[in-house]
Amino acid sequence: MSKKNTHSYVTSNHWGASVIKLDDKKLTVSSHPDDPNPSPINDNISGALQGRSRIQRPAVRESYLKYGPLGATKERGTEKFIEVSWETVFDLITKELTRVRTDYGNNALFAGSYGWSSAGRFHHAQSQLKRFLNSIGGFVRSEGNYSYNAALVLMPYIVGNFRDHVKQATRWTTVKDEGELVVMFGGIPLRNAQVSGGGIAKHSLKDDMKACVDAGVRFVNFSPLKNDAATELNAEWLAPKPGSDTAIMMAIAHTLIVEDLYNKPFVERYTVGFDKNKAYLLGNIDGIVKNAAWAEKQSGISAQKIIALSREMASKRTLICTAVGLQRAEYGEQPLWMTVLLASMLGQIGLPGGGFGIGYGADASIGVVDRPLRWPSFPQGKNPVEDFIPVAMISEMLLSPNTPYEYNGQTRVFPDIKMVWWAGGNPFHHHQDLNRLRKAFQKPQTVIVNEISWTATARHADIVLPVASTIERTDIGAGTQDNAVIPMPQIIPPPFEARTEFDIYSELEKRLNINTDFSREMTSDQWLEEMWASLQKEAKQHKKDLPDLSTFLKGDVISFDDPAPQGVFLSDFRQDPDQYPLTTPSGKIELASDVIAGFQYEDCPGQPTWLPPREWLGADTSQFGLHMISGQPATRLHSQLDEGAYSKSMKIQNREPILIHPNDAAKRGIKDGDVVIVFNDRGQCLAGANVTEDICQNTVFLWTGAWYDPNLQDKNHQDRHGNPNVLTHDYRTSRLSQGPAAQSALVEIKKYQGTLPEVQAFIPPI
Repeated sequence: MSKKNTHSYVTSNHWGASVIKLDDKKLTVSSHPDDPNPSPINDNISGALQGRSRIQRPAVRESYLKYGPLGATKERGTEKFIEVSWETVFDLITKELTRVRTDYGNNALFAGSYGWSSAGRFHHAQSQLKRFLNSIGGFVRSEGNYSYNAALVLMPYIVGNFRDHVKQATRWTTVKDEGELVVMFGGIPLRNAQVSGGGIAKHSLKDDMKACVDAGVRFVNFSPLKNDAATELNAEWLAPKPGSDTAIMMAIAHTLIVEDLYNKPFVERYTVGFDKNKAYLLGNIDGIVKNAAWAEKQSGISAQKIIALSREMASKRTLICTAVGLQRAEYGEQPLWMTVLLASMLGQIGLPGGGFGIGYGADASIGVVDRPLRWPSFPQGKNPVEDFIPVAMISEMLLSPNTPYEYNGQTRVFPDIKMVWWAGGNPFHHHQDLNRLRKAFQKPQTVIVNEISWTATARHADIVLPVASTIERTDIGAGTQDNAVIPMPQIIPPPFEARTEFDIYSELEKRLNINTDFSREMTSDQWLEEMWASLQKEAKQHKKDLPDLSTFLKGDVISFDDPAPQGVFLSDFRQDPDQYPLTTPSGKIELASDVIAGFQYEDCPGQPTWLPPREWLGADTSQFGLHMISGQPATRLHSQLDEGAYSKSMKIQNREPILIHPNDAAKRGIKDGDVVIVFNDRGQCLAGANVTEDICQNTVFLWTGAWYDPNLQDKNHQDRHGNPNVLTHDYRTSRLSQGPAAQSALVEIKKYQGTLPEVQAFIPPI
């Protein structure tokens, strides 16, 4: 009997460290033993990477292969692909890159490399593609992100750089020691906190918050979804009408004013513009008093509850937490600005356990840990093309080239894009109004997609390049806000004909015969050795000796000391605002902004303003009576590895689950486990009904990330799998940030009748 060949490897993904055992050719994945709350998303790895949706060879859309970029007439996403050799596909790409750059210039090339891609520091899809394109003259890029774009644009005007806020968020250890009350708008859902940009060694958020509860801290959860707060928090659940959080915050602020409970010395020393807010809240500007009775009409939360909570917040050390999901709605800048105003009025900004934080739970590291030094990364180089679009304006760019739009005080013009190259992301997951996006994807002359699996984005390409996954190449893992480096050895070779993106671009570099700026004539191993050597040198300055790269890759997680375990957001500013001014125009917290007021945007005035969404339960809901929330799933990172076992385990009759209250279900004749049609004027999808009292009435929750699976023979292009973005509108938050506003969407639901169609999302179009 032959002896089995068994090896174990430590590796990393965005959802944490894991241990992979290779027994002959069989992969088993388990959690890292040092992770206190490991993510079960690990269970998706083997099934998804070895599933039927894996792209095996380079492939070209049939009519594109026959007739070329200007002759293909069939719609993208409707026809089969022909597998070709790497030699053929390299010839096609070389020819097309040369044609587009010669005929139109690099301003006609859009690199839509957006998404979580890989946890590795070298084989990072966005960095690889952007460096390659920068080396041949550049590309039009996107700016911002889907997760918190409104915060990225707004916060520099009123408090400072939002990315710094995330890194400097007040630690939960100080809440445990000094805090008394945590008020969460949008909750802090642990399903979101499974993941962290670049990876995380230990999931500690749950334990950190539980320690606060054990120390006597009280939690309040304003959210339509009860489990947006972990059960262990024993949080008081207050379920407002979606989109009404700004009104609730205004009523709390109004109560603080009329009962003289706000901190006048803090407001006077550390902020500017409060008088304008006070006049607005008291109704002196528009005649509407923003009191608790008014907020009750907007939100459904009783005036008595709002007033009582206002008094409690003023009397206790209070941390206000606002989820980034709130700003992914129409006028999403307003709850962010109100968060800052309310925290300023309480006067606890810069104190341990108090103040505010935006984005807790959006990433496993926020408020938990930070890195002590800058990890090495694959440099992208300088982009010679200056043009860009706000990240959520892909459809507008492709459908309306050469037309003007407003953004962040500028009037810009959409570029005329002829070629799109996408790597490390899935726009047919994260973009809104997918029927509109599908029309937009018909416009470019050529679309190239690098992918592991046959996602909807790959199906809407002309040329598809199969690439290696994290376990099929060597890399260095380190989270952008984590304090550990994690080995990522190659565990198995790339299957079929998949290649690393570095090897793909290095070959194209030779064929274009222009320069070696991309590869520097180095191999991937040489790049990794260079990156590791720079980290060794940096670590030594922090009194940390690292082994050589080969030893590290065979070993375990290496942790560094957390640089600020008792960190408090804006503590220096509070200590001395003159010595440590903010980066705002005034150097103080701008509760009203003259700069933003000068833009004259009616959808984002110069101070926090109540702007009710166009689609919400406060408007006419006679046709579509349910507000749909679409958030990060518990079973995967966005759409990644949807074919995996854990992702499939929570589907209902192979469809994504949609949470619905028992009263809403009964009214529509729907039972738990039924397949339902979710619809509005923009589209339809099938989903599995999960009837639960954990969601408030008149609201449904449909996880994002089910691979888009439209039936294009159906007049409504009904999605068979449960992707909420066939239902979300493609409005923006405002002209200031042009962020996505997916959380403002009304739908209706009815029970599906007849024979269920097969889900075809995982069947290759070959």
